[in-house]
Amino acid sequence: MLTALDFMQAALDEARLALAHDDVPIGAVLVKDGMIIARAHNQRELDHNPVAHAEILALQRGGAAIGHWNLSGCILYVTLEPCPMCAGAMLLSRLHSVVYGTKDEKGGAISNEIPILENEKLNHRVQSSMGPLTDECSQILKEFFQRKRREKNTSGKKA
Repeated sequence: MLTALDFMQAALDEARLALAHDDVPIGAVLVKDGMIIARAHNQRELDHNPVAHAEILALQRGGAAIGHWNLSGCILYVTLEPCPMCAGAMLLSRLHSVVYGTKDEKGGAISNEIPILENEKLNHRVQSSMGPLTDECSQILKEFFQRKRREKNTSGKKA
């Protein structure tokens, strides 16, 4: 039987695929009844699409896989804390819960206390928790942005 560790590892594998087209390495897998039903990684650069976040794509593919927009009972594993847009999509899809690998203190809906996922005024709640492989999820992002800063700084000085 697959575990949360297996699911987050699969999300990390997806994140690595985003590197091939120079996207921010974020990956997601959607799980229903202990099985992965959808996988995705950021494709904003590849698709020239500002909303092609890993979470959005995984939710879309999950809906197609089960033949319905309502993803009740599904858990999304994602390598980075969801932004407000993705949190809204999770809420609207009736997702059961999201497990994220590392915090996004600059853009995350949870770290920035943007009350989307568990807002009592809304008609659905999405449970959230930080999951396994936090160091690995953080490291892939740090390495990506360090490389991007080095590429921008050709003077040899520290960025």
